[in-house]
Amino acid sequence: MNQNLPQDIDRESLNQLSKQELVEIIIEQSKVIGELQKIIYELQQEVERLKVSRDLDSKTSSKPPSGDILKKSENKKAPLEEELNHSKRKPGGQPSANASYFLIKIKEDFKIT
Repeated sequence: MNQNLPQDIDRESLNQLSKQELVEIIIEQSKVIGELQKIIYELQQEVERLKVSRDLDSKTSSKPPSGDILKKSENKKAPLEEELNHSKRKPGGQPSANASYFLIKIKEDFKIT
């Protein structure tokens, strides 16, 4: 876009310009308006494209579920303080583990004869 246009155009300054200068200003403004209209049209097309892609997910298209973007309402709720403080695992070893078997085996291995 052309930056040669006067920034502050008021009636008094326009009255002081010649007819040729006024025509040049109008031509430049027309070019700028055309460029801005083109940009607006391209941005409107991009918005429409994004709206369509936003509404597509694995249920409404052939996209795989892994490509779905979670919307805010579908996001996990924040965990409660109680859930943050408690581990999901219980303390201790596996219930079937028998520690006494290992102690006996160690004593047998280190038996002095």
